[in-house]
Amino acid sequence: MTRVILQPRKAQPFLARHPWVFAGAIAQVEGTAADGDVVSVFTHDGRFIAYGIYNSRSKIRVRLYSWDQNIHIDRNFFRQRLIQAIQLRHEVLRLNQPESGYRLVFSEADFLSGLVVDRYNEWLVVQLSALGLVQRREWLVEALRELVPCRGIYLRAEKGIGQLEGIDLQDGLLWGEEPPGELEIVEHGVRYLVSVTAGQKTGFYLDQRENRWCVSQLCTGKRVLDAFCYTGGFALQAGRQGAAEVLGIDGSEGAIALAQRNAVLNSLSGTVRFDCADVFDRLAELVQAGERYDVVILDPPKFARSRTTVPEALRGYRRLYHLALRLLVPGGLLVSCCCTGVILPEELEEVLTQTAVALRRDVHILERRGPAPDHPIALTCPETGYLKCLVCHVL
Repeated sequence: MTRVILQPRKAQPFLARHPWVFAGAIAQVEGTAADGDVVSVFTHDGRFIAYGIYNSRSKIRVRLYSWDQNIHIDRNFFRQRLIQAIQLRHEVLRLNQPESGYRLVFSEADFLSGLVVDRYNEWLVVQLSALGLVQRREWLVEALRELVPCRGIYLRAEKGIGQLEGIDLQDGLLWGEEPPGELEIVEHGVRYLVSVTAGQKTGFYLDQRENRWCVSQLCTGKRVLDAFCYTGGFALQAGRQGAAEVLGIDGSEGAIALAQRNAVLNSLSGTVRFDCADVFDRLAELVQAGERYDVVILDPPKFARSRTTVPEALRGYRRLYHLALRLLVPGGLLVSCCCTGVILPEELEEVLTQTAVALRRDVHILERRGPAPDHPIALTCPETGYLKCLVCHVL
């Protein structure tokens, strides 16, 4: 087996079980490794660290999977890791309910770097972001078919991953029946239509499940604004919990059309309405019109993909906070979500603090929340804790 030797003083993260070995940490490669080959990784002084999969076309030169020298990366290895992930969702979290939607496998958090599997009702939706797993997708599909009864397994190709990993993937059926154009799932009593073949991510923002429920409990009798509402996740939960009025805004015509259908499906079209518009522009118009809300929810898409673009992303959040605070009544609630992993929680809170001071509003943080438990955070890979959700009281 080809040996990858690390630079002196570069081994500690990987001894601590972080799975990404970047090119700059490597001193030399002993032997010849083709892209997708299993390699063994050693410290500069010859200590074994882990087995991983090599990819010369990726900045992540080796993805690590097994830190036990006696456990090799083969078909059975992946099956056992999948069993471990599925047991968490089914036996511990008990998410395996009819018409449910949840994350079955969460990449690095389940020690399967580069693999995401979401379950929507009777279909599984897979995302592959590592060349080594693309090459082994038949193993993964075979194991998933055996372990999770389903009608079909569908592949969603993540945007931009082809260039980053040197892989060529297209959306399409991996096994079984093609999913219908829209699947129906149930979350905390709300029915959602989900397009797994055309929607964002794998079709729905499953990571916000518990945040939607938490926030909805605070919306009874309130006037609610849900910015970047997508297909109505927060808005419909708020409506079901007795919000007096809910406005959802999103820039995607397709998302808004599906949100409107979801409102009808839940008999909420009289309470919950949706507008398709540029969110920043629409919020500014509402400020100018003198509109005020009891609850403002901000759940924007990812604003930055690297630390170099974080300042620009924070400027976007500063503008959102400025508009949101001007729309909130005294004593109102601000719910601020951030799925941009490279933005640190303290950076987000500092921007909110500065904005509140500039507008002379006092803000309490009531809760700091994260993703739903089917998106666990691996202590050895802090990047898995990407989602931040602040629930704030604004005076």
